[in-house]
Amino acid sequence: MPSVAAVQDLSKIYRKPGTNVEVAALRCISIDFEHGQYTAIMGASGSGKSTLLNILGCLDRPTSGRYFLGGDDISSLEDDALSEIRSRRIGFVFQNFNLIQQLTVLENLEVPMFYLGIPPLERRRRAIEMAERVGLAEHLDHRPMQLSGGQQQRVCIARAMMNDPLILLADEPTGALDSKTGHAILELFDDLVASGRTILLVTHDPSVAHRCHRVIHLHDGQVQREDRNSRHAVQVEGGQLSASG
Repeated sequence: MPSVAAVQDLSKIYRKPGTNVEVAALRCISIDFEHGQYTAIMGASGSGKSTLLNILGCLDRPTSGRYFLGGDDISSLEDDALSEIRSRRIGFVFQNFNLIQQLTVLENLEVPMFYLGIPPLERRRRAIEMAERVGLAEHLDHRPMQLSGGQQQRVCIARAMMNDPLILLADEPTGALDSKTGHAILELFDDLVASGRTILLVTHDPSVAHRCHRVIHLHDGQVQREDRNSRHAVQVEGGQLSASG
């Protein structure tokens, strides 16, 4: 399968404020993320998970190495170009939702399209359609504080999908939810992957990682090991490809 995103010999070094001490958050890692793949990143605190996610999300730049998104090398782009890529090609789902409290569900969903200059009627149509897809059709005029945690996370997922991103990045997406609500959100991710979406999530929960096609374990800024989930193995049956599990 073609790579949606790939990092090659990627390193990120930070300098501690007020000192000459350098800390390597990532150490020469190379990973490919294939189209339609569901990947989990795991590792202890300080292993480099957040740094990797920030670079993949164009929120930070590598110190060395290369980052390809949709086949384009974006490692050394300027801030304005990275901002444009974030808005058009990357979707973010956060643990704490990061919704605009003063706006309704519908208005929150329209925000990403507003910045791309999409006309109001088209923004409204797309937002309603996406809200229906994630089960929020009856909550369009609600504000975030009027919603449950699970409903807020559904808004966040819908918002992340509004501009049809190449890859969806999720940072502990069920961390602020109870187990039942978290399970429902993971089922929504399963549906998105089944429809062909590429999802990368950071998690500390093995039960969440077990739902993914592959699990990448980071340790001290390096890939310690990678596990493939046999439940999602691709098999050939009668000359056609099908996924097990």
